[in-house]
Amino acid sequence: MSTADRVRSALGASGGSLRGDMLGAATAWALIVPECVAYAQIAGVPPQNAFYAAPVALAVYVLVGRSRFLIIGATSAAAVLSGATVADISPDPRQAVGLSAALAVIAGGVLLAAGLARLGFVTNFLATPALGGFLFGMALTIVVRQLAKIVGTSSGDGQFFPRLFTVLRHLPHWSLASLAVGGAALAALFALEYFAPRLPASLLVLVVAIVVSAGAGLKDHGVDVVGQIPSAVPVPHLPGIPAADWWHLAGGACGVALVVFAEAFSIASRFGREYGDEVDANREMAAVGAANICAGLFRGFTVSGSASRSAAAEAAGARSRLASLIAAVLILLTGAFLTPLFTDLPEPVLGAIVISAVRGFLSTGQLRRYARADRSSLWVALTALFGVLLFDLLPGLLLAVALSLVLFIAAASTIRVAVLGRLPGSRTYGDIRGHANAATEPGVLVARPDGALFFGNGDRVRKDILARAAAAEPAPHTVVLDLGSTYHLGVPVLDVLDELRYALDRRQCSLHLAELRATARHDFDRHPLAGRLGAGAVHATVADAVSNAVPPGARQRQE
Repeated sequence: MSTADRVRSALGASGGSLRGDMLGAATAWALIVPECVAYAQIAGVPPQNAFYAAPVALAVYVLVGRSRFLIIGATSAAAVLSGATVADISPDPRQAVGLSAALAVIAGGVLLAAGLARLGFVTNFLATPALGGFLFGMALTIVVRQLAKIVGTSSGDGQFFPRLFTVLRHLPHWSLASLAVGGAALAALFALEYFAPRLPASLLVLVVAIVVSAGAGLKDHGVDVVGQIPSAVPVPHLPGIPAADWWHLAGGACGVALVVFAEAFSIASRFGREYGDEVDANREMAAVGAANICAGLFRGFTVSGSASRSAAAEAAGARSRLASLIAAVLILLTGAFLTPLFTDLPEPVLGAIVISAVRGFLSTGQLRRYARADRSSLWVALTALFGVLLFDLLPGLLLAVALSLVLFIAAASTIRVAVLGRLPGSRTYGDIRGHANAATEPGVLVARPDGALFFGNGDRVRKDILARAAAAEPAPHTVVLDLGSTYHLGVPVLDVLDELRYALDRRQCSLHLAELRATARHDFDRHPLAGRLGAGAVHATVADAVSNAVPPGARQRQE
């Protein structure tokens, strides 16, 4: 095997996929180039800084990551979060580059450490409704900021509503020339995506806008342009900010890291499911973290996985990480030799490109779905959305995370206790609510928590069982508790079970346990409850427990 073949194999490429990877890389490049300029402005840094970071982030992910389809780079979510976090530290644009780079390093360090500690599972606790509401609010915030560029005015400061009011208040001062250029760009983007979805709409609109701007002298007609962009060859560079600013960035960096990884991993997982690839959350977390660290060390800003670029590259034929490597080379060449071409790029066109890129987050379909089928999820999504609009991005993100944790705790603690009965002709026991022919044993209450017991729901289960025992006719002499859904019995849960045993004993009712898993049995054997119940009260199956259930008085006579 030649060296080239070994490299392609390590990147998940085959000889037959090389052409597709090259086409996918060219497609990704066509999207990355205009978005580099646009997202740099959202992040509050010069456009060349995006060109510094883009090839580095792509190359690092190729080395560390494992998803064949994920394209890493600047995204609207990462850029706006970076800009908001940095602005909270210092509004001075001269400090934005250093602070943005430091933020990327810290967020990357958080992700890398979390990945090495195998904490990739934490994204499971960011509820989909909360994340969807956050992204919807973020997209609205981006749109109102870019709308100011399209109409040639300032959006001022503050959150969504003050900015929107500022733009509308300046209506008499809107630039008709800027509005015409931005409106034409938006119309062209939407038309190309509808009638020719396989073409790189952003790149085509960008090229045409530059040509028209230079030929018609749009700058002389009051249309703002990007201006001269220095050549952007990546060179390592420390952020160079005061030590106190590193500490001030730490809190925001944790929130940025969560969203950055959630965005990237959701994309990698989607393609992994489609193509049958296993995606390791811990490995991907470390890879995205490493990409951010290196982006920061090359004067870039926070990066993530891009849904639009990844999907476009995959549709063009990309089937391995080689596509990312080729795209990195193309962007490196663009930054080194082609940045002067962007001098006459109109700012309203950049605003239009950004609005087009984030409009996918503005879909109301999911909200309507929640309204029809799940009102609690709807309220969570709307709370996260208005949290972003009213309190800005990072507070809105923290609110979304807090809501996700509340949802998780509420779902885990709201546990149903099923009453079981014996199914005809077998030793199997099922929920009497789902099996009308299940027969209960007189004097024996068989209960099963439909979920794992933990400190948050143990007392609820205890009260439920006692209530059922008090309401049963005839009064049960034995309660059989099926613990097959619980794989670990912590001390708080065992203490609650001991309280249940004591309360039942006072009613002349004994407690039997069944279906203890190996780890749960180990926990049980180390707790005083094991001695108080005795070996005769622990059974391998529910059927065995019911067979051995006798009234306490009868048991004493047998002894």
